[in-house]
Order: sequence, then structure tokens, then C-alpha cells
Amino acid sequence: MMRPDVGEAARRLLRPDGSVTIPPALAGPVLRVLLRDVGARLQSDQAAVPLPVSSLFWALAAAAERAEAEAGSACGTPAVPPVSVEISTAEAARELGCSEGYVRRLARAGRLRGRKVGPIWLVAGAAIVAPETERAA
Repeated sequence: MMRPDVGEAARRLLRPDGSVTIPPALAGPVLRVLLRDVGARLQSDQAAVPLPVSSLFWALAAAAERAEAEAGSACGTPAVPPVSVEISTAEAARELGCSEGYVRRLARAGRLRGRKVGPIWLVAGAAIVAPETERAA
């Protein structure tokens, strides 16, 4: 059973078709929680993030960036760096049309931004979507 104040807030976010509206100010925190959970699941299951889930992450990241740009930060509030969406080597390999081993070698060599989480590698989704921008960063 939900608390009455939480239930009302939840009802305001629920649309008639069953989808949920995430206010721009909550996009960043929601994305961070989801990424933390997905990262832990990837590490334990060694599975790929499904494309619809990746698309949701990108949409949340864009909404968070827009909200931050429009609202600015309160006086004295430290700036929060942009959220980076990471994808599995399997997903990166599909996007790039190469093997997972090659993606891991690129990440180890520093030619593709990535990091090792336990036994698996995660790579920056931005490096796959726009490699020319990522190389300059």
C-alpha cells in the first residue's frame, strides 16, 4: 500500500494510456538509479542491454541535460557532470559490425572509451553513436 502523498504524486505522473511521465528535473536521478541497476545486472548476468532500454537511457540523458541547461544551478550548488550511457561490448560490436573481442581490444588500448566492471567491459555509447566527436573529447 502506498502512502497517500506518494499515491497522489504517482497518479499525477501516470498517463491515461498507462505510460509514465518523468519530469525533466527527475530525469538525471532516475537515469543514475537505472544505470546503477543495469550495470549490476550486466556484471552478474553478462547480458547485453536491449536496444529499447538503451534508447530510454539516451532519452533520459537528453531530458536531464535540457533540464539542467534551462534551470541552471542554484547558487553554491556544485555542477554535476553529464550522465554517460554505457553499453555492453556485445551491443557495441553489433553497432560497429565487428566482434566483441575487437571492441574489448579497442577499449583496453584506449581507442574506445570504456571501463572494466568485474569481468566485463562497458563502453561509452557516445563513442559508438558519434565516434568522431568522442575521439576529440
